[in-house]
Amino acid sequence: MVVVEQLEIAALIRETRQLLHLSQAELAAKLGVSFHSVNRWENRRTRPLPLARKQISTLLHQLGDSGQALLRKYGWE
Repeated sequence: MVVVEQLEIAALIRETRQLLHLSQAELAAKLGVSFHSVNRWENRRTRPLPLARKQISTLLHQLGDSGQALLRKYGWE
């Protein structure tokens, strides 16, 4: 179960970056985390802490329909 969740988190982070046309470093700056954090999330080494998850969710909600569709796709509503 944890492996599936990590795969989904990695995909959500990657798709979020693609949607926003951001590098890992740029997304990290936008979220107030380090580049290394975003890199580890995408490479399935770690998962975002609850605060970072909230920041990601807030960012996607601000994008409107496309961001909210991404949240629904990965069950982060």
